[in-house]
Formats: sequence, structure tokens, C-alpha cells
Amino acid sequence: MLSLTIVVLATVAAGFIIWASDKRHAKYGAALPAGIAAGVAALAWIILIAAGFGYLPGLTWLPWVLPMVLGTAAAIAVVVYVGRTRARHDTERLTAILRR
Repeated sequence: MLSLTIVVLATVAAGFIIWASDKRHAKYGAALPAGIAAGVAALAWIILIAAGFGYLPGLTWLPWVLPMVLGTAAAIAVVVYVGRTRARHDTERLTAILRR
């Protein structure tokens, strides 16, 4: 259980770092990438432990590293998608308002 806690805390920290480094972070909340990263990492950890990878000699690193990588990648994907989508929608709405 300690490994799950460490994995979740590390991915939450990565999610906050990703949010802070994004130039469009004003378009969405700080908890979005951190929450996505934590959820994906926890789910990946649960799946890997249930599959038995946590206790195989030589593969004990897998439930530690892979969930952190997957959680960070999911947070990056969400930030890129949501940032672009919301920026585009905001520009379209502003253009429509200005044309009135």
C-alpha cells in the first residue's frame, strides 16, 4: 500500500508541474492535470498489482515506474487537448461577440 501512496503523490506532483509549465494554464484549473495523473496512475498500479507484477523478481520496479509514466503522459495529453480546445472556443466566442 505504501507503493500506491508514493506513486500517487509523485504523479500529483508531476500534474502540478505540468499545469505550471503550460502557457495556457489559465484556461483550466490546477487540479485537472493532477487529478487525471493520480487517477490513471492509481488504476495502472491496481491493474499491475492484481496481475502479479508487484512480487516477481526483476519486475518489482514495474508497478512503481509504469504508473508514474502513464499518469504523467495522461496529464500531458489532457493539458494539450483541453488547452487547445478551450483557447479555440474562447477565440470563437470572442469573435462572435465582437462581430455583433
